[in-house]
Amino acid sequence: MAEDFTIEAVPVAPLKLAAHVSAEKLAQEVDAALVEYRKHDFEQLKEKYTDFTLLRDFAPDSFLLDLSCPRFGTGEGKGVINESCRGVDEFILCDITNYSNTYTVSGFTNHMSPDDNYQDLKRIIGASVAKAHRVNVIMPFLYESRQHKRQKRESLDCAMALEELVNMGVKNIITFDAHDPRVQNAIPLNGFDSFMPTYSFVKCILKKFPDLKITKDTLMVISPDEGAMGRAVFLANNLGVDMGMFYKRRDYSKVVGGRNPIVAHEFLGSSVEGKTVIIVDDMISSGESMLDTARELKERKAKNVIVCCTFGLFTNGFAKFDEAYSNEYIDLIVTANLNYKPAEIYEKPWYMEANLSRYLAAIINSFNYDMSTRSFGNSDKIQKVLNVHNAKFM
Repeated sequence: MAEDFTIEAVPVAPLKLAAHVSAEKLAQEVDAALVEYRKHDFEQLKEKYTDFTLLRDFAPDSFLLDLSCPRFGTGEGKGVINESCRGVDEFILCDITNYSNTYTVSGFTNHMSPDDNYQDLKRIIGASVAKAHRVNVIMPFLYESRQHKRQKRESLDCAMALEELVNMGVKNIITFDAHDPRVQNAIPLNGFDSFMPTYSFVKCILKKFPDLKITKDTLMVISPDEGAMGRAVFLANNLGVDMGMFYKRRDYSKVVGGRNPIVAHEFLGSSVEGKTVIIVDDMISSGESMLDTARELKERKAKNVIVCCTFGLFTNGFAKFDEAYSNEYIDLIVTANLNYKPAEIYEKPWYMEANLSRYLAAIINSFNYDMSTRSFGNSDKIQKVLNVHNAKFM
């Protein structure tokens, strides 16, 4: 991707990547890609600009900012920046879903919740926003993104969080596959970008199934509910195949676990018999609804069932997915490397990870130049990889 990047200006300010502990592994991969990109960029810029003061701190060995969020014995915390951040273009990376880190409260051990991670994010902003040239927040999984609309007397958590970040001085908020991108209406005068991993999913599928023919007779894209329709339509149109949809029939007279229980999954679409089907959505939480959809498709005689979700949360563990794989309800689950997952998932025969580290690094690089992100769309890239794949069958 760096090879396709044409330098038209110098960065708006020296770049720094502020990684919260929740996103350390992802940040290290992004940092390595940024270093590689900047070395390539420097070869272009040094021929164009003779004044090297414009290229201050342009290509260091690392862009990671030295910071920490220590805790007191009461559980209270603070954000500490251990080096100068004056005049930098700061990108704060935080995985609010990462529950693997812990802290103590009066001797008791607590796992970091999304609220804890989000509070630490604000602490990092508070410690640096007064000195930095610009502060940008990268939350791959947007905080409280499922609480994005009001149906009765309930809080609008995602909108309130976006307003809070903007009021603290954040200039741009970068996320991936927002549950409902319309939540950006809460901050209409500020930068909000939601990027999609569709291209990376297509590459993973074709790597796993190199003999898969991309035709209407062999492949179909499925939306597991009404909310994922946009994602399914986009992928189906790019692949040139048909799309089907399930809708959830719920019992609105009951509330179980904070939601109305699903009575049945009803299918709308043409026959899936003998076809490979791709179920696409933004997240797998407990996975019950997704596995029900996969079972319904196999009962309708689908050949293979592939699940593509940006975020694999797996809140109830992996046992039901192992069972579904052994029962041949699912053949493959693909999720991005944008959120924390236990190490054991990488040993599962049904799992494959789409690595978006270089993609995220390219996005950060582009933002730092204040250049358009239009080239980060998925359609052109999908068509290129399809042309190479389809050439094998000619």
